[in-house]
Amino acid sequence: MEYIALGAAPGLAICLFIFYRDLYNKEPALNLIISFILGCLAILPAIFFENALSHVNDGTTSGIALFAYLVVGFSEEFSKFLGLRLYSYNQKAFNEPLDGIIYAVIVSMGFATVENIMYAIKFHDMKIVFMRMFLSVPAHATFGIIMGYFVGKAKFESKGSFGMALTGLIAAIFFHGTFDFFLFVSQKPGTDENSGNAMLAIGAIVSFIISLILCRKMILADQRISKRMFKDHTPPPPPNV
Repeated sequence: MEYIALGAAPGLAICLFIFYRDLYNKEPALNLIISFILGCLAILPAIFFENALSHVNDGTTSGIALFAYLVVGFSEEFSKFLGLRLYSYNQKAFNEPLDGIIYAVIVSMGFATVENIMYAIKFHDMKIVFMRMFLSVPAHATFGIIMGYFVGKAKFESKGSFGMALTGLIAAIFFHGTFDFFLFVSQKPGTDENSGNAMLAIGAIVSFIISLILCRKMILADQRISKRMFKDHTPPPPPNV
């Protein structure tokens, strides 16, 4: 039971963190709960896709790269994107660019919470649980912020909304794939422990830090728009549905 609690804790904590970043126009609780559940369900097609194409990872560096970007990164981020685009995006309460970030993170945390619980139950290893708590789950949040930033812009762009949303999806896949690539390389057969740890530290953590820096800028930019809209009362362009 403690492994399940530890597996769920980081995702729920990040949900609360991002909820309180929405300073001027909170989202309805029901929308957030449904978005979280859709994120939980999004893991099912991702697991199917990854299992069906697991042979792509043949142990070579190129095979690992293909698996990280085109299988894991694509399947997981596209599954989240569907939940975000097909439900959250169409809600009346999605009425400012910041909402793209809010809903994308909630969907991502639904996904990451289920994934984290699965890892916790499977391995029963506190080292893995804590590593994922402070690295993998927050990384999923950064991918969500990056995707949601562009989806939020797409909602209120009069032209090029499809391209803007697609940019968010591709950017999330890129950062997810990069993060996973270094993790997978560190586990490559024949990689000794020291070089594997170095690869993990230099690659995955650096990509995660870059994501965090970008995410902070994106949140602050959308918070400024939110302030103008709901505190200073400057209306946005009409949304695209």
